[in-house]
Amino acid sequence: MSEAGQRVLVVDDEAPIRRYLRAALNAQGFTIFESANGQEALNAVIANRPDIIILDLGLPDIDGIEVTRQLREWSQTPIIVLSVRESEQDKIAALDAGADDYLTKPFGTGELMARMRVVMRRQTSKPDEPILQVDELKMDLSRRVVTIRDEEISLTPTEYDILRLLMQNAGKVITHHHLLRQVWGTAYESEMHILRVNISNLRRKIEPDPSRPHYLLTEPGVGYRLKVL
Repeated sequence: MSEAGQRVLVVDDEAPIRRYLRAALNAQGFTIFESANGQEALNAVIANRPDIIILDLGLPDIDGIEVTRQLREWSQTPIIVLSVRESEQDKIAALDAGADDYLTKPFGTGELMARMRVVMRRQTSKPDEPILQVDELKMDLSRRVVTIRDEEISLTPTEYDILRLLMQNAGKVITHHHLLRQVWGTAYESEMHILRVNISNLRRKIEPDPSRPHYLLTEPGVGYRLKVL
């Protein structure tokens, strides 16, 4: 794969690190964008559509692991984490959040380039789609905004996570256990009551008539499905 023109977003609050990476990557033909904090990084991914992200964990506003988690709600752009944190727990947390690889500072340019080539070869060709829409129900994943008939509705974080999972798999049946595991964690896989309560609350907010669901359908004994119209 040719590196010429590949777009790299470098996210680090230390200007010397950004300068070093800009010089090293420019020399290899990459186009560089820079962000000094997490919020800048989230905005830059939307604005500049990088091919790969090099992300420091120790950012001044949003921790790099949380930046990774938020990006993975809608973007599959490869992320290589750079950090002075050497503990296995930090590496696991970053990878579990969705990072593709992890390099500990200080690092060599050659090793970084090799890691970049590996993750970019694995990159999917499917474009990021931050807007999900089914009929008049729309979810902007990059802004975490949900609208129905162009009116914004207020969801709890749990309701948002349930709806996001269903909309990302629109038309597919998502089992009770999968929803519980993805939204609450493995310890809650048998807590059907908490899922039913949240689904009921979600229907009251998104359905024209919650007693006759238009979007969020029940598959008896199995799970739920977001209807594709």
